[in-house]
Amino acid sequence: MPKAEFYVSADVEADGPVPGPFSMSSFGLAVAGVHDGAVFKACDPAERTFYAELKPISDAYDPEALAVSGLDRGRLAREGQEPAQAMNAAAAWLMGVSEELGAAPVFVAYPLGYDWMWMYWYFMQFAEGGSPFGHSRCMDLKTLFAAKAGVPVKDATKRSMPSRLLSSRPHTHNALDDAIEQGELFQNLMRWDGDV
Repeated sequence: MPKAEFYVSADVEADGPVPGPFSMSSFGLAVAGVHDGAVFKACDPAERTFYAELKPISDAYDPEALAVSGLDRGRLAREGQEPAQAMNAAAAWLMGVSEELGAAPVFVAYPLGYDWMWMYWYFMQFAEGGSPFGHSRCMDLKTLFAAKAGVPVKDATKRSMPSRLLSSRPHTHNALDDAIEQGELFQNLMRWDGDV
């Protein structure tokens, strides 16, 4: 395992609250930076990306959850990738980036719990090699902000963050757009000294 890590900003859109009974509709991955153990180097999060839209795995869905992304479930059923195809392609992409950068992937999200739950479950369920992130190579940006700002996790909201930490990109609920936007937030948090 390489000593260096590369950070993958991830965003998921889904048609319900949990994987299994419900389906992941799409996901986006964007490489946001590399850390060699001493120095963090930001990467343009729009430069190395992966995006997939997936076929539903069940008939169950929550119309309100599905409406967030604006994706059409009928179109996904016809044109979306099979989950195994999407997850194996994502794993291969991550392996390629890992070889290019000489670093191991770390999953980052805000908040981590939702996106990690979906991606880890789908990788374990559908990818031939399981999760490229192992079971725990992940970072919660909400917790990172709370620790640096010295606030309780419950108060670590984007609204409470200094505006200079936030990306100027719009939050569109397209998984790739949002992964890129979140990648910029991650970079800003990594460089931030906690000064309000």
